[in-house]
Amino acid sequence: MCNTLIEAVNVLKEKEWIDLTHAFGPDSPHFSAFDPAEFKTLFDHDDGFFAQQFTFPGQYGTHIDAPIHFVPGDKRYVHELELQELVLPLVVIDKSKEAAENPDFTLDLDDVLAFEKEHGDIEPGSFVALRTDWSKNWPDQEAFDNEDDEGNSHVPGWSVEALQFLFEQRHIKAIGHETFDTDSAINFQKNGALVAEYYVLDQDTFQVEVMTNLDKVPAKGAVIFNIVPKAKGATGFPVRSFAILP
Repeated sequence: MCNTLIEAVNVLKEKEWIDLTHAFGPDSPHFSAFDPAEFKTLFDHDDGFFAQQFTFPGQYGTHIDAPIHFVPGDKRYVHELELQELVLPLVVIDKSKEAAENPDFTLDLDDVLAFEKEHGDIEPGSFVALRTDWSKNWPDQEAFDNEDDEGNSHVPGWSVEALQFLFEQRHIKAIGHETFDTDSAINFQKNGALVAEYYVLDQDTFQVEVMTNLDKVPAKGAVIFNIVPKAKGATGFPVRSFAILP
């Protein structure tokens, strides 16, 4: 068994690895309700060692949302997510062209069905990422928010209908996207709430937000790893997500 595991690791190391995570700092784009991150030096090498203190909301940079982030009750925190559910087959639905033409683009059921017509059914237990290339706006906060003259954002996202199909018919495990929120901004403005985000987290699963480099990952065949500190009682936390290509 030991030799088999070592051989598997050696095979993986021969593959191409893609970082799906932004490096973040105090000047990075962030959700408007949050203060910027603060990085503070506590000790430097003149003191004998270099140590820092980091202050930021759990939902900062590329981050993972635990179910409790939106859903009250007995839903799970970050530290309660199982290791095996953080490593999943990765499916990438590319809607970058549509989002470039219409920043209010919202992925609907027809888009998912069209994807499956080309690539085959999405397998149960998959992590499905929506590629919009919104990450290419990083690190420009203004471009990330994309507000009009009236202060309304225009940012792509998921529809509840598409998510219901993926979770209830295809039995996927989790989702990810390049924006701050699951919902498109236009749907948030229409509904007055993040209905799609609530739906996802109410499935007792997680999502990863503010992803990057999805343009370097194939539609199917890769595996995603979501490595996150085990912060007890955290509703979310910056995550190191990466993909290993087939």
